[in-house]
Amino acid sequence: MDDLPKYLFENPVWHALQTTHRHFAASAGDACRYPADVAPFAAVAVPNTVALRQLRSLLTPSESVWLIGEGYPHLPGLTLEETLDCFQLVLPEEADPGAATIEVVRLSAADAPEMVALTALAFPGFFRHRTCEMGSYYGVRSGGELIAMGGERLMLDGYAEISGMCTHPAHRGKGLALNLIRQLTRNHRHDGVVSWLHVGVANNRPIELYRRMGFRMVRKVTLNRISRTD
Repeated sequence: MDDLPKYLFENPVWHALQTTHRHFAASAGDACRYPADVAPFAAVAVPNTVALRQLRSLLTPSESVWLIGEGYPHLPGLTLEETLDCFQLVLPEEADPGAATIEVVRLSAADAPEMVALTALAFPGFFRHRTCEMGSYYGVRSGGELIAMGGERLMLDGYAEISGMCTHPAHRGKGLALNLIRQLTRNHRHDGVVSWLHVGVANNRPIELYRRMGFRMVRKVTLNRISRTD
């Protein structure tokens, strides 16, 4: 994947909020963020004290957000709470994940409470009530209950991130995530965009699934959760 625009993937939140997702952006100089009810992500153009001071002005006391990357200097009033290492994976043009073989349904804002409840089982705090506005989301229902879902998060020019992949523990091992990813990747191919995603380095089962589908690893990145302390 040597032809990927490296600058986009090194700072994807910044570039999403400057382009496709600019209507979400709350900005102050070289800092920007998503609204708290959309996503817990923020970014700076460059990791320096001036930009971090501007970012701090966008946070409420005790609020935390996630920044992607490394080399952020210490700034009084901001505290690093935790880090999370992730791989970035991209689906190359020659890969064919196949078509969905089960019924998947389009989800909307009306389904947001169910979506938040389902994702809270796997990664609490990342999926918010308006996260579904970031892109298209699909789900699988059983007896009317939402048992699996997935959709789009960071949207870059020509690249759509697959995210929010979650299956209820009672329904895992049935290929639901596989079919949801197939739906999303086929949509992306139809629209002429490239599918990509983040996955925690310790999430071995999803990583194995993505690789079987043809996704290729691009790099490892670090997510930093920082909070405003006063």
